[in-house]
Amino acid sequence: MARFEFKLPDVGEGIAEAELVEWLVAVGDSVKEDQPVAAVMTDKATVELEAPVDGVVMELGGATGDTIRVGTLLVAIDTESDPSGDARDEPTVEPTSKPSPVVPVRAAAEVPAKVLASPAVRRRARELGIDLAGVPHDGAIVEHQDLDAFLSQAGRAEAEPAPTRLVDEEVRLIGMRRIIARNMEEATREIPHFTYVEEIDMTEFERLRAELGTRTGSGRMSVLSLMAGAICRTLPEFPKFNAHYHRDGQTLRLFGSVHLGIATQSRSGLIVPVIRGADQLDVWQLDQAIAALVDEARSGKIDPDKLRGATITLTSLGKLGGVAATPIVMPPQVCILGPNKIAERPVIRDGMVTARKIMNLSISCDHRIIDGHDAASFVQALKLCLETPALIFLPAPH
Repeated sequence: MARFEFKLPDVGEGIAEAELVEWLVAVGDSVKEDQPVAAVMTDKATVELEAPVDGVVMELGGATGDTIRVGTLLVAIDTESDPSGDARDEPTVEPTSKPSPVVPVRAAAEVPAKVLASPAVRRRARELGIDLAGVPHDGAIVEHQDLDAFLSQAGRAEAEPAPTRLVDEEVRLIGMRRIIARNMEEATREIPHFTYVEEIDMTEFERLRAELGTRTGSGRMSVLSLMAGAICRTLPEFPKFNAHYHRDGQTLRLFGSVHLGIATQSRSGLIVPVIRGADQLDVWQLDQAIAALVDEARSGKIDPDKLRGATITLTSLGKLGGVAATPIVMPPQVCILGPNKIAERPVIRDGMVTARKIMNLSISCDHRIIDGHDAASFVQALKLCLETPALIFLPAPH
């Protein structure tokens, strides 16, 4: 027996520790060099770590949800055992100064059946109740398209269990959900929020959006794209809404360009990819940029650099938008905009009742920087732009 200790490597500049979000192997599993063994998360990204040698897993250096430091044990591998799993002695776990979590050793017959998949695919399979061992796949690992194909066939009914009752359960927050929880706690504790809501007639906006959609390759133009254009045109009159407040130095940094965050729901939770220099893009370019960023975010393959540096954020639940919302400002930003659902409602115009497409727009602000009068003034200017959408295409006032 030869024990090789694979220690947590430096997974990014300045990173001293990482959270273990998923084990991709168990004690007793055979591994090949370059085979993913664990997924860890830093404050910048989720990274899959690969085995540097062939062998059999002897020991795991922590449990899911643990924070481990760079240079400490991740996986101990017996490099003299037969990695094919045909015939080998069971690994002996050597004692260490820190007790390791108890992980059951699986039978040798189960080892060759280990299915490889990314953390995102494994998480999705768990949520759907799918056993990855039963999913046909052509490549070396099970991918999202393999799950899609499996769900579209006869196994779909078995793969989507319908809960019949509530059960008592404790779920540990790990990975992205833990980061979201920490950030939300910090934001609500640090920032004195207030929310202002205004009703906006989106009838002309929707008419223009339909017309513009016929001029795009996709045949559609998103609400967020046109709204982003309206925000970028309005902000030069209200520069402190496009800013960062640094509490320690008690300074407000005003930005000369709009770095627009687009809150996006991914499988791991809410993340905010950023369109840098959004004010330099026309509505068609904004539409393409938003679509590309959202796709990257939902796939879990987005560059961590694209998740940093927003100067103002736009969040929307789309058709689930409801009547009003109270979005949470993320420091060091000072405001966040939340358009709600567009719905046809009866309104009075020129003394007559008529049907119009109406939307409520919510804005939450940091009251240390923005007063209620400021928020109302900004939203009224934005309302004018949305209700007269041709203004979106005019040069921004200086």
